[in-house]
Amino acid sequence: MNIELNRNSDPGWKTLMKKRKFFNNILFHFNKVAKNWQLYVLLLPTLLYFLIMEYVPMYGLQMAFKNYMVSKGFTGSEWVGLKHFERFFDHILFWEILGNTIWLSLYELATFPIAVIMALLLNQIASNKFKRIVQTVTYAPFFISTVVLVGMLYLFLSPQTGLINQLITALGGDTIYFFGESSWFRTIFVWSGVWQNLGWGMVIYLAALTGISPELHEAAVVDGANKLHRIWHIDLPGIMPTVSILFILTVGNLFNLGFEKAYLMQNPLNISSAEIIQTYVYKKGLVGGQFSYASAIGLFNSIINCILLVIVNSIARRMNRTSLW
Repeated sequence: MNIELNRNSDPGWKTLMKKRKFFNNILFHFNKVAKNWQLYVLLLPTLLYFLIMEYVPMYGLQMAFKNYMVSKGFTGSEWVGLKHFERFFDHILFWEILGNTIWLSLYELATFPIAVIMALLLNQIASNKFKRIVQTVTYAPFFISTVVLVGMLYLFLSPQTGLINQLITALGGDTIYFFGESSWFRTIFVWSGVWQNLGWGMVIYLAALTGISPELHEAAVVDGANKLHRIWHIDLPGIMPTVSILFILTVGNLFNLGFEKAYLMQNPLNISSAEIIQTYVYKKGLVGGQFSYASAIGLFNSIINCILLVIVNSIARRMNRTSLW
């Protein structure tokens, strides 16, 4: 009894026990990995991809704090601290670029429920043939490349030969130069994206809806619930975890708008609404060769996305306990 009390009060004994527990945990996890090594081999290509393509390039973030020169490399370039960030914040176009990015991001975020609503409505249709036709028609645009999509937009919205303008003039309206007016840029950008990505979003939510037990719907029908009641009280709560996760990911990627699409849609007439952070970084970094300045702007954009991701994830975890972590 006295020996046990002396051991428990001895700091050296406590340290020894902690080390022993630590090594026992390592041995336990090592044995677990060795037992299921086939699964870890399958996971290895994915881990290598993220390590090489996502984490190793983070070494280059130091360019944002240096006056980077290719001839001197990362280590030999002069350290300038927050100079490039201050330059961007003091730029005459800073608020215009940031405002365009924010408004376009919020506009896109406002269309998030459309895929959810369409999936819920399509799930209530009894005809499987009609379901497959709708899914095929809505999913097909997802495979159109961005360059082809923008080319289609220029053709459809052309003031001379565009289908939309021909319809407007046939109804007695005036021709609209959609790509020549800055006020139309956000609407064209967002709703063309909705048309292209609607099918992909619907597939995800329809897959989640298949996991809901049919017995719940049968019991609701017996109790006299109509389709609207079943959507509201069964389908929507059933896919809410999936909706929450995708919403968190969307907000976490809020400021990463489609660079290619925005750049291809830009012209001197709509640039006041079309210039966003991604296109500005491209012009200053790759075109202008200002690598440090462009890296600072990109890092600023990533920090905002990271902050939004943490905030929305925390709110979701407190509200419905469905979150990324």
